[in-house]
Amino acid sequence: MTQSRCDRCSTTGPAHDFVSAGSDGTWRVLCIRCFNTEMAQFADLHGFEHPSFTPLRLRDVDDNHHEFHFCGLLLGDQLSLEAFELAGDDEAAGYRFQILGEADAEPSALLGQLIQKMKRALALKHLQADAGRLQIANTTVRGRVEWNGDENARQPCTIIDGQRIKWNDLGAMLLAFEGWQFRLEMLDPSDEA
Repeated sequence: MTQSRCDRCSTTGPAHDFVSAGSDGTWRVLCIRCFNTEMAQFADLHGFEHPSFTPLRLRDVDDNHHEFHFCGLLLGDQLSLEAFELAGDDEAAGYRFQILGEADAEPSALLGQLIQKMKRALALKHLQADAGRLQIANTTVRGRVEWNGDENARQPCTIIDGQRIKWNDLGAMLLAFEGWQFRLEMLDPSDEA
């Protein structure tokens, strides 16, 4: 498990509980609680309560279980509530969801909205196996663009249905639609896809 240490309070823990924050060219690693405390001071928010939620297990359309961890980040006048899956090495992988609300919003109300967004996404399936190979299930594919993990590569990878799909593999799936038109629309992670 990758561990991090907060430059402000010296707390150590899993890397997904920390953020890299910087200003004026100086970068620090902060635990989420210290990051939120500093952001509340910066935004002049008094009495900000750091949200903390227990991980939640949800099932997808194929009845597979997904365990989501939550992170609440204060971003000035907005509160970002995020849900993510962890891979074996405690790094975020798979499905990832985000919702934005006002900084003074009730975190449990935002959590309810986020869980509904998660359930809607988990009820959809964009890829299907056909003769042992993944194919696009219908004519719409939703996912997110990610770094492929290779610093020398100039191609991203994608996360579709919670699984990592290499750029070349997605291209091979698109060949089934040769001659078709397409629309590529990029959405903020907090928007509904």
